[in-house]
Amino acid sequence: MRVVLVNPSDVAFGVGVITPRWLYVLAAATPAQYGDPIIVDETLEAVCFDSIQPGDVVGIGIHTANALRGFQVGQRARERGAFVVFGGIHATLYPDEAREFGGAHAVVLGDGDLIWASVLADCLAGHPQPRYDGGQVGAARFQPARWDLLPPDRYMWASVQTVRGCPKHCSFCSVWRTDGQQPRQRSSRAVIEEIVQLRRQGYRFIALADDNFYPVTLADLALAKRKNDLARLTELQRLRDERFEFMALLGELPEDTILFTQITMEAAEDPEFLQAMNKARIRGALVGVEAVTPEGLKSVFKEFNLSGEKLVDRLRLFKQHGVHVLGSFIFGLPTDRRDTFEATAALAKRADLTFAQFVMMTPFPGTVDFDRWEKSTQGNPERIDGVPVTRYWLIPGHRRPKLYMAHPHMSAEEMRQRTQGVWDSYYRFGEVWKRSKFIKSWKARLAFVFVSKLYRQMYANTGIATDSARRKSANRWARLTGRICLRLFRGRPMPHLEAPRMPTPLPTQILP
Repeated sequence: MRVVLVNPSDVAFGVGVITPRWLYVLAAATPAQYGDPIIVDETLEAVCFDSIQPGDVVGIGIHTANALRGFQVGQRARERGAFVVFGGIHATLYPDEAREFGGAHAVVLGDGDLIWASVLADCLAGHPQPRYDGGQVGAARFQPARWDLLPPDRYMWASVQTVRGCPKHCSFCSVWRTDGQQPRQRSSRAVIEEIVQLRRQGYRFIALADDNFYPVTLADLALAKRKNDLARLTELQRLRDERFEFMALLGELPEDTILFTQITMEAAEDPEFLQAMNKARIRGALVGVEAVTPEGLKSVFKEFNLSGEKLVDRLRLFKQHGVHVLGSFIFGLPTDRRDTFEATAALAKRADLTFAQFVMMTPFPGTVDFDRWEKSTQGNPERIDGVPVTRYWLIPGHRRPKLYMAHPHMSAEEMRQRTQGVWDSYYRFGEVWKRSKFIKSWKARLAFVFVSKLYRQMYANTGIATDSARRKSANRWARLTGRICLRLFRGRPMPHLEAPRMPTPLPTQILP
């Protein structure tokens, strides 16, 4: 019995931007008796179904965006006589779909770190259970990824994870429901060992693939103190101390190491934390800005963000501390007007963001927005090819609407055109070249231009383009640019690199 792990995708660029960590975590969770799993990432190349044999176990991880392709892979694998097992966020939310549309013998809900071995044992015995509940695994039991199985020269960035879960409750996000609101934070040593392993292989750009790298805010600490909740305050301080310990260790890695993470804007209120990020060489962060008006932020339950010129000043604080921001904005909120698009693009430029992404409002399953949208259809949603639009992930991509939730002021096509216009404006050559001025060498500035163009091709043109021909053209350009960028990102292998020593722990001190 062989184990095949598949990351589905109906778009392949030949080169991957960031390593899909879950594949290598499940590889680590696979007992040695089954041999090394065969890993297939379809963002690189499609599954070769002829290689799948009867009795193999094919594990398929899906999120909503790639669920339909995942179901297609599952059906083909089952036809080949393999045991088909689905997992991932979407399978956790809709386990019955994996059986109905994907040919699943079994579905894993929650984390697969510990339950995966039981799934394989049952498949070997010929009797997999229809459903397995992996739950939310404690941080001490997270599996370290099998990075030794990475294919050479296929990914620009590597990825590690330091924490699962997010204490926020944004209406458009499902993480706090699926991964929990209690941060599960790994030990600094476990993460550093993975990073060193990746650096030995030549990866110098590494993403800290966390739900939120700043799980404890100054406001959280102040609230616990006001409530005189000493137990809560001590726990929060412990988590904060571990963040600083981890960042101190990152600062001991080779100087050309560059890290990127995902963080809330509240981190800008914490100069000490930003300074530690700078020393740790965390040079970039995805920050969910979402909207530029108080009304827009209120509509997505993100009122802890700022708006207007206060927002510009807050975002600039990141760059002043050496942390470049990839700002994420959402279009299609009910509070949006026609002038919102130009205002958003202008603010992103004034805030001196290094990168920005502009996504159209999509109600993802497991979110508050999806629940509200589904209820608004009153049980009688529009149908496309017989599929209710509230199950849009089951509709082929070229047939799906570009905007799912009716907007009070604009049509879906106008929304799409205006969104595309913001991408075009922000990533014009002149604008990109202007943003590259912080880079000293001409070679590095040209690299920045290539990366900016690649980002636009992969995340704008292939996503919100009007037709398949434009998406195919964007895919070709992304393949060409991706090969160039791969050479720019990779570093020299460091096979003898040792992990930095852990600092002597200091007694926990409660912040005043």
